[in-house]
Amino acid sequence: MKSEDDASRIWEIVERLGVCMLTTRGPRGLRARPLEARPDRNANTIWFVTDVRSSKKEEIAADNEIGLVFIDKDKSIYLAIAAVAEELRDREIASSIWRTTDNMWWDGPGDPNVGLLRVTPLRAELWDGPSSKAATVFEFLKSQITGAEPQLGENRKITINMK
Repeated sequence: MKSEDDASRIWEIVERLGVCMLTTRGPRGLRARPLEARPDRNANTIWFVTDVRSSKKEEIAADNEIGLVFIDKDKSIYLAIAAVAEELRDREIASSIWRTTDNMWWDGPGDPNVGLLRVTPLRAELWDGPSSKAATVFEFLKSQITGAEPQLGENRKITINMK
């Protein structure tokens, strides 16, 4: 696959899955939590709506390197993204990426507790496995008979340019 195709595949997964685990480094070590991604492929940015009262703000201010993990268990897709993040407040951007589900936590994008994370992907690592359990079982059975290693998927490291 070409590099552009790889990057396109990464963005397709992020756009389709939406929810990921975002990991930061805090005073007590790594901390992960689920968040809903708002990808902007053209800007090479993934936005997150967050609460300014959360510990993410201080953790990212101290160390802006974060990790994102997207998983589609049914399709055996595992995507890890190394990125940098910055916390900001921008009512206009919040309004443009706001979803009705956000109203469960805040009173609209103008809520004083609404913050944003602007995440810039640096590197992505993708494990693309077989698309069905039947294919996985077949590969294991075949490996038992032939002694060959099962072909359970391809591990590709893809660098996403920030430009």
